[in-house]
Amino acid sequence: MTQLLNTVTIAEKRMEDGLYSFRAIAFLVLWYFFSGCTLFLNKYILSYLKVDPTVLGTSQMIMTTICGFIQLYIPCGMYQQPIHRSKRPPNFYIHMSLVGCTRFITVLLGLISLNYVAVSFTETIKSSAPIFTVFISKLLLGEQTGLLVSLSLVPIMVGLTLCSSNEISFNILGFIAALATNFTECLQNVYSKMLISGDKFKYTPAELQYYTSLASIIIQIPASLVLVDIKFAINNTSLYILFLFILNGIFFHFQSITAYVLMDYISPVTYSVANTVKRAFLIWMSVILFGNSITLLSGLGTIIVIAGVVIYNKVKQYDMNRQLTIEFDKTRLTSPFKIRTI
Repeated sequence: MTQLLNTVTIAEKRMEDGLYSFRAIAFLVLWYFFSGCTLFLNKYILSYLKVDPTVLGTSQMIMTTICGFIQLYIPCGMYQQPIHRSKRPPNFYIHMSLVGCTRFITVLLGLISLNYVAVSFTETIKSSAPIFTVFISKLLLGEQTGLLVSLSLVPIMVGLTLCSSNEISFNILGFIAALATNFTECLQNVYSKMLISGDKFKYTPAELQYYTSLASIIIQIPASLVLVDIKFAINNTSLYILFLFILNGIFFHFQSITAYVLMDYISPVTYSVANTVKRAFLIWMSVILFGNSITLLSGLGTIIVIAGVVIYNKVKQYDMNRQLTIEFDKTRLTSPFKIRTI
């Protein structure tokens, strides 16, 4: 009982400290770093080496499965191994399979998008994730969105329209793939957050990484046999490309697991704001590294999208605080304990 209370206290302390915690800042920096490494290496492999997106996606899942299995037993300081925990729930593998399916679809669609449009454009599209999160959270968690929050989504959609209509590298297939990636990624994030923050059974970052990657591979291998010319892929995979697959898979593994670890330290709102800053950083890093040309309106659209997401997060936080105040007032008014006046 004492251990349970200590665990709760530690969890509450982590959420309270947020990004003021050194470990949280460290994992935030690592998340940014590995996200950038994965994204730019993806673009290089797809656009310059002309590798099939399905082959690259499969290699990423294989590497995350291997690395995830290792981290089940060697946490590498990312999380504490649970000493006493309840038995796995009967639907454990169902949860892992569902997240694994969404991971497979997200990775594949994201790579297809990168194959057709610039990194800056793909990341700008992904900045509209809150729009999808609102609908998915309502469907899965029953969360209601206030009027102010809904209105704050307008700048995001306006900025997105400017980016897509004026982007020099615009491609309809890449645009659709990027939007679809947004939906599946938001679905995966909401579901993963629900599992990693569970009360009865709390999944560790390594468990989420390993089991979902394993489930993804089970689905991905048959899909690869249908979508990929295996003989052609093997003949065109040099030792250099194989090395890049391994390196890219390691980057992708650490990008995913540092994000899971970070979720344990900060609130969803703070995580979303951090993700927005990461998007902005990656957009302009891609412009510098790849020399992508953007129009004035496209640049303006990028700024509007990022500003819109920041406004959305602020309004969302205000709306949540207002709801908590209303609930507190209701509880106080309906409390059975009355103040006795003399």
